Amino acid sequence: MLLAASLTAAFQSGPAACVARPSPRSAAAMSLELPRRALLQHGGAAAALTALAPLAASAADLGVWRQVDLPIVTEAPILFDIEFDTKDPKNGWVVGNRGTFLQTTDGGKSWTPKSFANLDPDEEINYRFTKVSFKDGEGWIIGKPAILLHTRDSGASWERVPLSPKLPGDPYSITALGPGKAEMTTSAGAIYTTENAGRNWKAEVRETIDATLNRVSSSGVQGASYFSGSINSIQRDAAGSYLAVSARGNFYLTWSPGDEFWVPHNRETSRRITSMGFVKDRLAEGLWMTTAGGEISKTNGPVDTQLINIPFEKLQIRSGGYGLLDCVFLPDGKAWAVGGGGTIFQSTNGGQTWVKDKVADDLPSNLYKIKFFGNKGYILGSNGVLLTNA
Repeated sequence: MLLAASLTAAFQSGPAACVARPSPRSAAAMSLELPRRALLQHGGAAAALTALAPLAASAADLGVWRQVDLPIVTEAPILFDIEFDTKDPKNGWVVGNRGTFLQTTDGGKSWTPKSFANLDPDEEINYRFTKVSFKDGEGWIIGKPAILLHTRDSGASWERVPLSPKLPGDPYSITALGPGKAEMTTSAGAIYTTENAGRNWKAEVRETIDATLNRVSSSGVQGASYFSGSINSIQRDAAGSYLAVSARGNFYLTWSPGDEFWVPHNRETSRRITSMGFVKDRLAEGLWMTTAGGEISKTNGPVDTQLINIPFEKLQIRSGGYGLLDCVFLPDGKAWAVGGGGTIFQSTNGGQTWVKDKVADDLPSNLYKIKFFGNKGYILGSNGVLLTNA
C-alpha cells in the first residue's frame, strides 16, 4: 500500500496533526535548568567533573582511550549518543536512558547534568534519549517514550514538538540540516524532512518498509517474510543516504535521496547482522557489516544498491566471540570496532588487520557506539561509560 499521502498528512496541520510548533511561551517554559534537581539537594555535587588530561598519543596508538569521569545522577545509565555544535565545537551533549542529559561547554573536558524545566523529574527519568543532532546552534533530540525536542539557541532553551500516535513507527533518528531544517526517520522506515522548524513535514518515501516488503516478497530477499515491522538500526551518511537493518538481523535495506522506496538486500552470510554503517561516512566509499560471533566484513569500494546481493569481503579479526556492536572507518585508513565486555579493536590499514586495545577490558560495560569529530573520538556504553582519545 502506497503511503505517500498519509505519511505527509500525518505532519500537516488540522485535527490529525502529528507535529506542531509550540508557542513561544511553551518554548520558554522548556528552558534548561541548571544541574538536575536531584543534585541540587547535595550542595556542590552538581559541579561538573573534569575528564582525564588530554593525551599526547595519536588515535592510531594502543591504549589511547581513557574514561571520562561523568556526573551521573542515575544508576548505571546507558549512553546512546554524543554531539558537538558546529557553531561552537566546545558546546556538546551526551544523551542516554534514565533521562540522562549532559552538557559540556569546554569541548568535553567537563560535563554537567541538565534537566528540562517542564518535565517532571519522575517523568524525565523514564525517558531514553537516544539521538541528538546539532548544526549552527540549532539542535534536536529524540527519545522513548516518543518525544521530540528542539532548540534554536544552542541548547539554552528547548521546545517540545508534539508527535501524533498516527506516526508510522517510533522516532528513530534525527539530523539537523540548518536553520529550521531537519530530517527524521522512524522505526517503520518513514523518512521526513522539515524546512520550517517542524511546523510541516514532507514524506521522502512513498511507503513504509513493511509495505515495500509485502510488495516485493517474491524478489528473493531471504527473511523478508519474517519481518516484524520494525528495524533495529538506521544509519545516515554525509550525503543523505540511509542504511537500515531488520530487527532480526536477517536482511538490510538502502535508500538514497530521490528514491521512492527502500531497496532490500540479502545478507551475504548465515550469521545475524548486528550492525552496519558507511565506510568513511559515505555510501560512495562502501559499506561495513558486523555479524554475530564478532565478525566484520566490508565491501570493496562503491556499491550498486540496486543489487539484491551486494558482495562483502570478510576481514580478519580475532574477536574471541565477543559481539561487535559498532565500527568506524576513517578517511586516513584508521578503523575502530567496539562491542561487548569492553571490547575495542583498532586497525591502521583500512580494516585488513586488527589489534585489540585492552584499555577497557576491566570495565563492566558493553560499548555500543563510537563516534569521531575530526581526530577527536568518543566511545559510549552501558553503566555510564564514556571513553575519549582526547
